Amino acid sequence: MEQIRAQMLRYLCTRFELLPEEANDLRRHYFQVYGTTMRGLQINHQIDPDEFLHFVHDIPLQEHLQPNANLDAVLASLPQEKVIFTNASREHAERVLALLNIRHHFSRIVDIRDMAYESKPQPSAYQRICRMLDIRPEECLLVEDNIRNLQPAKAIGMTTVLVWDGSDVPECDADYIIARAEHIARVPGLAGPATPPTQPRPDAGPEHDPASNIHTPNPSQNSRAAPVSEKRAMSPGAPSALENEG
Repeated sequence: MEQIRAQMLRYLCTRFELLPEEANDLRRHYFQVYGTTMRGLQINHQIDPDEFLHFVHDIPLQEHLQPNANLDAVLASLPQEKVIFTNASREHAERVLALLNIRHHFSRIVDIRDMAYESKPQPSAYQRICRMLDIRPEECLLVEDNIRNLQPAKAIGMTTVLVWDGSDVPECDADYIIARAEHIARVPGLAGPATPPTQPRPDAGPEHDPASNIHTPNPSQNSRAAPVSEKRAMSPGAPSALENEG
């Protein structure tokens, strides 16, 4: 959500007396090096993380989010346990889920404080959440709209799903790519029989099945379908409602 990014820039401009261009350069540098701007600010400037989270999440979410009946129905059709795993605060996640009217589908919210502020995509965050939930990575399916946050998850054995609404499918090693969060039930093995993917042409790139709206970048590597024990809720209208950087 652009407003969260704008709030980060306002924080940096006010706190460090920076010009907007300087603030954006610093934000991007910390994001690339530390995974999130906040982590970079903690390490290099010893900021109060709760103060930062409160400031950047002080936006009118109700102007951008509304109840999503389709997503509500899809989540209800999935029997697996669902957990929010977010780089945002629990308070912000609660607001987003309440506005979407899907809070009741999630048994738990694991936020940035639970991660001791070592957030995605730091490898330690994925190991920590597995310990917290008492599960193996192979038992998890992580749904994300940030490619970088999926890479460490896949590396330790989680099944990964990228939500990508762009016209050009990105080059990535996610197990599955879907256009909208509501399409999550179409991932093979999650809810009922899966639609068989179409076979790619010999000269075609990664496989794409327009009938099922699911893209499998590496079809030969997608024979497994782990139960969903971990999921990040995203709204089609604001896919980065929980966290946004880049």
